Amino acid sequence: MKCNIFRQIPPTAGLPIYLKDIFLPAGDNLTLEEGLRGYLNAGDIWVAYSGTAALYIILESLKEVSGKRTVIIPSFVCPLVPLAIHRAGLKIEICDINGFDFNFNQDELERIVSFNRDILAIIPVYLGGLPLDYEKIENIASANNIFIIEDCAQSLGAEYKGKKLGTLGDFGFFSFCRGKGLTIYEGGAISCNNKEYGPVIDKKIKALVKNDFLSETIKIIELFGYWLFYRPHLFWFVFGLPQAFWNLLGKKDRANIEYFDINFPIHRVSRFRKKAGRAGFFRVDKEIAKQREKASFYIEKLDGMPGIRVVKEKGPARSNYPFVTLIFDDAEKRKKVIARLRDSGLGVSEIYGLPVTGYDYLQKIIPLKDCPGAKFICEREVTLSTSNFIKICEMEEVVKNILTLT
Repeated sequence: MKCNIFRQIPPTAGLPIYLKDIFLPAGDNLTLEEGLRGYLNAGDIWVAYSGTAALYIILESLKEVSGKRTVIIPSFVCPLVPLAIHRAGLKIEICDINGFDFNFNQDELERIVSFNRDILAIIPVYLGGLPLDYEKIENIASANNIFIIEDCAQSLGAEYKGKKLGTLGDFGFFSFCRGKGLTIYEGGAISCNNKEYGPVIDKKIKALVKNDFLSETIKIIELFGYWLFYRPHLFWFVFGLPQAFWNLLGKKDRANIEYFDINFPIHRVSRFRKKAGRAGFFRVDKEIAKQREKASFYIEKLDGMPGIRVVKEKGPARSNYPFVTLIFDDAEKRKKVIARLRDSGLGVSEIYGLPVTGYDYLQKIIPLKDCPGAKFICEREVTLSTSNFIKICEMEEVVKNILTLT
């Protein structure tokens, strides 16, 4: 399918920024932190420079209250998660996912905890805003005095049993990065659901987080750039063009935005950007409703089709659906779909190109381990954007191509 550089749908359903978000009052006198606390019905909330910085601060704080030093992460996760753990001076333990969806391989998780008494925390990751089988994780954690840190980078607004994700475990962290729903171009938040540890987080933030005028000025400029370029007729120039450049050089991890540096910033976010985030906050639920409508369209058309499985919410879970994930039984058919549609501008992409154990630049910090569940998913998953920009006719075109190729 021909690439259209003047109309490209973002691969995830990020909220656009409007000038009124930046220059007009937010509609109430609440700060971004206060708004988040009320929306999530959470305990303490702090805004951070990024989701990664938020996780790092949580981990540094936990070192103050526990002598354990190992953190369990899933085998299919953003490389920034192990980088934050390593920067905090902690050890990484990989638990494979089950190969059917994004849940941990439960038997393996139980074995790890049984044999390793050094486990400080488990990080469940809600990819695509999909809640996991939380009770299974909670039972293991509570029985072994292990903290739960929810990775809600993609799941602001998603729920499990009527509670917002990020408020189930001991801690949660969110991302307000570009393309991640609510955005301040680069940002994040910490939620602490146990009053005992709030002062520890607060103390660690005061020790670690400093002002950086130059860095924050650049982020404000980039926020205006996001306002300008985050629209279909300009998005290719800031996303598709760099992606094509890195692919031309054979650097897939950079093309997929999966190459990161361990020296990620942890500076303080300005009141200016927080104000923009607070103003955009009032559209979150409305946008999630639209995302769910588009997800329902894809699920209705594709779920149950031969050779295709849709990863979707189950039981008491309610996803925010920033994209819909398909798993193909046949890896070759999945390759055909990606080859046909990835550069079409219709919002078809993939989550991660490799299991977290597969990135060369992480080899020195991640233990060698075979992860068949993550490998299976990597070879067979495709994501379909639920962006506000995509039209029904374009979604129909995506479905038509998928069914033709499979």
